[in-house]
Amino acid sequence: MAIEKGLKGSVEKVVGETDSADYFGNKGFHLYGTPALVGLLEYACGKAIELHLPPGSGTVGTIVNIKHLAPTPLGMKVRAEAELKEVDGRRLVFHVEAFDEKEKIAEGEHERYLVDLDRFFTRVENKKKS
Repeated sequence: MAIEKGLKGSVEKVVGETDSADYFGNKGFHLYGTPALVGLLEYACGKAIELHLPPGSGTVGTIVNIKHLAPTPLGMKVRAEAELKEVDGRRLVFHVEAFDEKEKIAEGEHERYLVDLDRFFTRVENKKKS
């Protein structure tokens, strides 16, 4: 299978305390934090392409450009959606959106690169040694 424009992925979860802005250091803000939101959006991108990845490969995020549009309280369900909009060699660009049970809470773009896992983790190990 090839990685081609138009692939879509979606994931959802219930927002918990470890997803809160307070957990990530913005004390007193017990609502869905942007770092957790970015993670969910990245996860949706992964879901869009997971069945199409060449053997021995994976992707890494390189650019995140989103607008966090609205707050979401703890305990509410959120859903992230991703659509692959551009494939340029190893570069993959996704349009991403997220929704809670009431409204759209985020939109933007996320760029990922296709990597050879053996080569990538060899580089990481070499970095640890130096």
